[in-house]
Amino acid sequence: MSITIYPAIDLKGGKVVRLAEGDMERATIYNDDPIAQANVFHDQGANFLHVVDLDGAIAGGSVNGQVVAEIVQSFPGQVQVGGGIRDRAAIDRWLERGVWRVVIGTAALHDPDLVHEAARALPGRIVVAVDARDGMVTTHGWAEASDMSAADLSNRFADAGVAAALFTDVGRDGMLKGCNVRATSELARNTRLPVIASGGVKGLVDIADLARHASEGIEGVICGRSLYEGRLDLRKALRLARDESL
Repeated sequence: MSITIYPAIDLKGGKVVRLAEGDMERATIYNDDPIAQANVFHDQGANFLHVVDLDGAIAGGSVNGQVVAEIVQSFPGQVQVGGGIRDRAAIDRWLERGVWRVVIGTAALHDPDLVHEAARALPGRIVVAVDARDGMVTTHGWAEASDMSAADLSNRFADAGVAAALFTDVGRDGMLKGCNVRATSELARNTRLPVIASGGVKGLVDIADLARHASEGIEGVICGRSLYEGRLDLRKALRLARDESL
C-alpha cells in the first residue's frame, strides 16, 4: 500500500523555518520566499503541501495569512493549512480561499463541538492535529500540556467525518531522530481515523517503515527538515511512498 508525502512549509515572520521540538526560540530559517519553496517542492513531484502558520498557532489567529494565501494560489496541487484556526469563520475563510483541508489543533481539545459541527458540514475537509509529548496532547503551539492521550483525542472524532488525525511526536519534531513509527502505528491501530505521521523524519528509512504500516491505517507523512537539509530526496521518497522501485 502507498502513503502520501506532505512536504512541510512552516511560517514564522513570513519565512520558511523549522523548529526544534516545537520551540519557537529554536527556529532555523531555510527560505525567505515561501512561494518559491512551494514551487520547488512541486517541481520535485509533490502534489500535496502541509503549511503551518506558527505565529498564528501562538496568537490564536492568522498572522501569516497573506503568505499562506499566496502559496495556495501558486501551488498547483492540494494544500492543507493549520495554525491558529479556532473558529468556524476561520475554517470557512480558508476553504473559500482554495485550501484543500484545514488542520485544527488546540480547538480540537478545548472546543470539540466546533470540530464535530465543521466535519459534519464539511466531510473530508477537516484534519485534527494530535500533537503529543510523551503520549499526552499539547496545545497552543505545543506550549501547553494537557491530560488527554493522543488516542483519546483521536477517538473523540472517529465518527465525525474528520479526514485524518495528524499525529506529531513533538519531542522528535525538527530533530532528525527518526519518525516514531511505533507510536504512530499504535495510534493508527487504536483509532478509526486515518493517521498522518509527523516529527523526526530523517531519511528514506522512515518512509519505508511507515509505508510498511500503511495497512494499519497510516495515510501519510509530513517531511520538513530532512528535505531542507538534503537528507531526504523528495523524488525518491515519493517513489518509495508509492511502492515503486528506486
